[in-house]
Amino acid sequence: MSPRAQSRLPPAETATPAQPEPTQLGLHLSQQDGDWSGMVGLEPAIRSAAAALARHPGGRAARHREASIVLGSDDLLRRLNASYRGKDVATNVLSFPFRPRATADRQDDRYLGDVVLAAQTVAREAAERQLEPIEHVQHLVVHGLLHLLGYDHVSDPEAAKMERLETEILTGLGLKDPHALQLPVEP
Repeated sequence: MSPRAQSRLPPAETATPAQPEPTQLGLHLSQQDGDWSGMVGLEPAIRSAAAALARHPGGRAARHREASIVLGSDDLLRRLNASYRGKDVATNVLSFPFRPRATADRQDDRYLGDVVLAAQTVAREAAERQLEPIEHVQHLVVHGLLHLLGYDHVSDPEAAKMERLETEILTGLGLKDPHALQLPVEP
């Protein structure tokens, strides 16, 4: 998974790298697996969520940076979760911060990393909570991007800070507070 990954989004939503505006985050979108065809307006919704994060003071570090959003399946997320976290179960979102290995990689620190989403889990969670799937995707994109920026939810204070940021960013888009709905983000 990289910004150069081939896009397999439907033709109407062909993914091209977007040059970030002064307060935006450049995104590379690719579909690797899963059935995302039922989510009309997926690419603009993802870009809107990322832009809202970059405009928010808590997402300032995302400005003038780049990240990849990978649309996957439960099987892909299960394999990644098993390989990288030792958990052989699917999850809704995983984040992989970019870690430079060579001096040349360190010279251009614009790339934040990859956020990978699982189509089946996203759709199932949205249906269980009577949410629009696209809104759940936006929540998970913001959640994953915050992880790339260094936010976490391991401790209660960290979780409270991350949830507050997610709520402010998403309600700023006119969406419901995802934490008032008690949405699980990762098992």
